[in-house]
Amino acid sequence: MPRAGRVSRVGRTTLAAATLSAFALVAACSGPPGRSGAGQQTTVQLSAGTPAAKGELDSFSWATYAEPPTLDYIQAFDYPQNTILSNVCESLMRWTPELKEAPGLAEKASNPDPTTWVFDLRAGVHFHDGGEMTADDVVFSLNRQLNPDNGAAWATVFQNVDTISKTGPLQVTVKLKTPDSQFPQYMATAAGVVASAAGVQAAGKDYGTSGSLDCTGPFKLGTWTKGQSIELDRFDSYWGARAKSKKVVFDFLTDPSARTNALLTGEVDGGYLIPSESYARLRASSAGTLYFGEGLSTVNVNVTTMQGPLGDVRVRQALSLAVDRSGFVATGLGGAGTVTDSLTSRAAWAGADDQGRKAAFDGLPPTAQDIARATQLVKDAGATGKTLTMATSSIGQDVSLLATAVQSAGTRIGLNIQLKTIAPNAFTALFTDPKAREGIDLFPETYYLSISDPMDLLTNFQTGGYQNYAGYSDKAYDDLVKQATGTYDPAQRLAIEARLNQKAADQALWIPVAEWPTSVFLNKRITGAPTTIAYLYYPWAAEVGAAK
Repeated sequence: MPRAGRVSRVGRTTLAAATLSAFALVAACSGPPGRSGAGQQTTVQLSAGTPAAKGELDSFSWATYAEPPTLDYIQAFDYPQNTILSNVCESLMRWTPELKEAPGLAEKASNPDPTTWVFDLRAGVHFHDGGEMTADDVVFSLNRQLNPDNGAAWATVFQNVDTISKTGPLQVTVKLKTPDSQFPQYMATAAGVVASAAGVQAAGKDYGTSGSLDCTGPFKLGTWTKGQSIELDRFDSYWGARAKSKKVVFDFLTDPSARTNALLTGEVDGGYLIPSESYARLRASSAGTLYFGEGLSTVNVNVTTMQGPLGDVRVRQALSLAVDRSGFVATGLGGAGTVTDSLTSRAAWAGADDQGRKAAFDGLPPTAQDIARATQLVKDAGATGKTLTMATSSIGQDVSLLATAVQSAGTRIGLNIQLKTIAPNAFTALFTDPKAREGIDLFPETYYLSISDPMDLLTNFQTGGYQNYAGYSDKAYDDLVKQATGTYDPAQRLAIEARLNQKAADQALWIPVAEWPTSVFLNKRITGAPTTIAYLYYPWAAEVGAAK
């Protein structure tokens, strides 16, 4: 997903009509490798994790760059929401810090035939308000995602779902209209969250914005002071390992400098998504340690319309040729990124063989600047002097300096690109609210995969895709998406996805700029937080405890 984004994981299932336990699914999945391979360079060392906690805490504080508009799991589609929600609400499956799938609230997932998934639930799991989880709660929770009246951010995950039914007190069966290799993978994200049916119904329209979320995680929602902070309190009846801290306080610090200063002074103990302009200060500080981990993330320019100049592929290709990627990585990402020619990260292709990776990446459009060629493309398209509007924000330099880089690129090739500033708290609306995108042609987007499968990003460009804001429609592309979605064998599926990766790049549907690792800062008081992008769906805060 993005500064907003969504993440992907390669699930290795088979078409065999045999029972597939969740454990078997995990064993068959390959987590992404480290950043390696031809042309892959970064100035930072990726860490598999942080040292394990040595003791418990009364509380710790955590910085986040924006206040979530809601904590309703069906709308959990951006960093602020998921960073918090992952510790409160749990899913049927679990995405581990190693970026592999494991059992979650379902202790077993079975695939008796290509269009059937059976989830056998854990017994004795309690919701925060005291009730015990049953199959009825799972059916209710998943159907909320499926109901078009709810406008769920995860609705496309359920597009191939026919029925969701209770087939036992602790068993739920999902029938698919057609085979869907993506559906079981997404059950480890917010798409697979289970909440109490009674609790959600009692809260009504207020669910997610006040009161209990009535989920099953190691923390429950505490005090939400609007505009300031959210507190989570340890849930002592949790079915799994008890959280090491009694409380977590998430402070909303929208200004990057304020976030950095809070980390350096100890006002907050830690945070993810460290402002890139602060990497050097934090790495040099004795206040704590800055870690980097696999992010499965790419920084891109999202094209929101194909009306006007951007409707001509030559203009989009020209912008791609004109952007100074190396300069942006050095300044906007603090030198911690890698220039890329692909919308999908290399690590997301861990399940592909050498031939599959070559098919995905060889021959992609060049990343080096070519101002002369770009200028000619703009001229050929009749777009010289045309005006475009790009959103920017003070969230961090990864956003603001990318917007500036695109504006500069436009100036050099004959385009007039105007910047429109969006407040940090409003930036997330660009991904969910069409009205927020009115008058905007382009905006910076860091897209993280929510599973370790490149399809997580590539499906956005199918007709009607959730982030297909520009309305791109191509039957050949749609047919490839359908073919890949219906293919459970990973090698065969990735071969199809390689064609999609090439087509998205050739058409410049978005403009890829860089790969970017996850960052996390911990002061000397705490340790235990995961370093990978899995924190968005994994109860990471439960593992944070005393460093000494």
